[in-house]
Amino acid sequence: MIRELHGLALASAALLTLSACTGWQSALDVHGAAAINLKQLILLIVMICSIVWALVMIALILALWRKRDRRERPSSIDPATEHRLTITVVAAVITTVVIIGAFTILSFFATRTLNVAGNDDLTIKVRGLQWWWSIEYFGSTSGQRFETANEIHIPVGRNVRLQLEGVDVIHSFWVPSLAGKQDLIPGRPNELIIRAERAGVYRGQCAEFCGLQHAHMALFVIAEEFPAFEEWARLQRQDATTSSSQEADAGRQAFLAKQCAACHTIRGTTANGTTGPDLTHVGGRQYIAAGLLETTRGSLAAWIADPQTLKPGNNMPMVPLNAEELKSISAYLAGLK
Repeated sequence: MIRELHGLALASAALLTLSACTGWQSALDVHGAAAINLKQLILLIVMICSIVWALVMIALILALWRKRDRRERPSSIDPATEHRLTITVVAAVITTVVIIGAFTILSFFATRTLNVAGNDDLTIKVRGLQWWWSIEYFGSTSGQRFETANEIHIPVGRNVRLQLEGVDVIHSFWVPSLAGKQDLIPGRPNELIIRAERAGVYRGQCAEFCGLQHAHMALFVIAEEFPAFEEWARLQRQDATTSSSQEADAGRQAFLAKQCAACHTIRGTTANGTTGPDLTHVGGRQYIAAGLLETTRGSLAAWIADPQTLKPGNNMPMVPLNAEELKSISAYLAGLK
């Protein structure tokens, strides 16, 4: 019975370990060209290192076994044995140098794919802040430019150039299923190329400790077919929709009358703040607060009522609102799609 439980525990641990190899934030569940190259490099390095480790263990076991069987130790080392050991050590050193050199060369060529961009690539600026992501889409004219937050929509099968900027501290952009990591350093712009070969939602994460809420600084890359992406972009360029709901209209008036309008932008209104995320189409996003909560009217109300309890240390202050104002503002924001 004990052996069966022991075997079951080992099997469960193995399955739990393997379950981390899939999912929307796994470096081994890859759907982008750069991520595929990095996965192949990872597997190659792990395979070679495993072989080296196995050979070292075999040599150690043989050496211990021979020492155990040897009853009398010679007072001097046999010249033939010394010569053989010297050749073995030299061969091991040369092999180590060759392996490390090969790893370096392979890593160089693999990481080059992270920044090989074309002139016609879609260009998006990603700015990292404590603790959220500002996303800016460019266009040939000023009317095609728009901003969003914490979600990046891209067309399937097309390279996308990300211009990365750190605003306050060092952040690191990482969407494991699509590409490798790249730092966002204040005063030093970086670039990263991502490409999704399959439609889907890919979770990313800040991979550089950037403060108290570093773990709650996620983002989502939504890859969709080109017609769907074009339609999404067209709607994003439009101003906020005006709801015919009396409650939502009251929420709009309350939003503009309070401090909210000083920190956030809602295009089509007098709200033009730049401290916080652009909320023009916040109701159409899958999550708020950089992946902390799903976008529902209830989560919007909870966030507005007490952002410091949900995400301590963030820069959004508590705005004094009565119950009716809170209900109407959450209804207004939920309708901004």
